[in-house]
Amino acid sequence: MTDFICPKCKKSLIKDGNSLKCPKGHCYDISIKGTVNLLLSNKSAHGDDKLMVNARKAFLDKGYYLPLRNELNKAVDEYSENGDTIVDCGCGECWYTAGMYNYLSEKGKSVDMIGIDVSKEAINAGASRSRRLRLAVGTVFDIPVGDNSTDIVISLFAPFSGKEYLRILKNKGVYITAFPLENHLFELKEAVYDNPYRNEVADMEVEGFDLIRSTDVHEKINICTNEDIVALFSMTPYYYKTSEKDRNKLNSLSTLETTIQFRIACYRKK
Repeated sequence: MTDFICPKCKKSLIKDGNSLKCPKGHCYDISIKGTVNLLLSNKSAHGDDKLMVNARKAFLDKGYYLPLRNELNKAVDEYSENGDTIVDCGCGECWYTAGMYNYLSEKGKSVDMIGIDVSKEAINAGASRSRRLRLAVGTVFDIPVGDNSTDIVISLFAPFSGKEYLRILKNKGVYITAFPLENHLFELKEAVYDNPYRNEVADMEVEGFDLIRSTDVHEKINICTNEDIVALFSMTPYYYKTSEKDRNKLNSLSTLETTIQFRIACYRKK
């Protein structure tokens, strides 16, 4: 099992009662949920609040994004081995994280599954999904695990931190990500904008990594309630760039059929 490291001195943290302590005496309490806060107070934090976490959890639990999670599970299974350490950077409320862990367990693989997110509310929600996940509040720009300690890094819809991924991954370790393609949620955008635009697709080249696999997910989903439609839009980057007038257009919708379109990309550390 990979140790968390102290965000102050970068030494390994060892469990001591209900705390994690490093050799220099820095101490971090383990919460009643089994999580630990390793985000330094001088680090800026802009994670999801409780309302947003609950909306995201409710939406994802209804299975709208199961096609994506199912393909992610297959990718992680392909590149993982029994005993691996997997770190989900920006794990949110752990719908994907717990799904991957459960899938690997069903395949007979025992892995050390770590989730890191800047939102304390998200980490607390993630702990409710599984006590077998090891979860910490922290930033992906200073991941609290040691150098060359990780077999697989997962990053889904979180800020990209390539230097940190390279630091924590072992030699030939694997980085797995997913991102929206051109037509993702286009019908949702048609309901909001007078002139809806298609997504720009992310560049497939990642410094320090070789692309080893790419899989596309393309489905139509039927969103069954207005609450779910609003929750989905609130989960997207578009929400913060959209006027209240345009956002309010969603209030008249009771159902919506829209496209989900993702690319899962797997890379190996050079």
